[in-house]
Amino acid sequence: CLLYAGTGLLQEVVYLVSQGADPDEIGLMNIDEQLPVLEYPQPGLDIIKELTSPRLIKSHLPYRFLPSDLHNGNSKVIYMARNPKDLVVSYYQFHRSLRTMSYRGTFQEFCRRFMNDKLGYGSWFEHVQEFWEHHMDANVLFLKYEDMHKDLATMVEQLVRFLGVSYDKAQLESMVEHCHQLIDQCCNAEALPVGRGRVGLWKDIFTVSMNEKFDLVYKQKMGKCDLTFDFYL
Repeated sequence: CLLYAGTGLLQEVVYLVSQGADPDEIGLMNIDEQLPVLEYPQPGLDIIKELTSPRLIKSHLPYRFLPSDLHNGNSKVIYMARNPKDLVVSYYQFHRSLRTMSYRGTFQEFCRRFMNDKLGYGSWFEHVQEFWEHHMDANVLFLKYEDMHKDLATMVEQLVRFLGVSYDKAQLESMVEHCHQLIDQCCNAEALPVGRGRVGLWKDIFTVSMNEKFDLVYKQKMGKCDLTFDFYL
């Protein structure tokens, strides 16, 4: 399974659903060790090859760069897309929080780079549309970050079916409650900038002119795509 926007939160939900784990247990473990990143040098492909099936692997790569097994339908892909206004704010805060990146530019400059496809992993607009073209593939589950906040129960049911795990009604209700707890913990964590996980945080930082410019670029780059997002919840 591979994941994109909102990966930190989704990876924990996917691990919870696939393993039937307790959210308190996840809080005590290094979840990144359970879901290695495909394109990172550590832990490396050798370690990933040694994992027992079914393996959970995270990636930010565009669809065209994924291993051929995924293109051939031999592995499953879970893709999460987030409305780009919230995404760019969260991405900016993430860059500023890491010592290795230590981004010290303004949000306006960062947002301009995002709109001009000048950030890591290339164009978000191309990335999301490329996966959307495959959202009907049997081995692809295309999710939206906002739906995790709007209708978590439905998303958990989708994950259960897609991952091929089995829960009775009581177990499913318990799993949904555990996922709710997990999301509350992640979105309210003291280590995160306040509200980074909520929907609509872009309204606190976008100026009117920035919003108008962003809407124009979004329309130009996504105009032919029928994918829609919730920008307000």
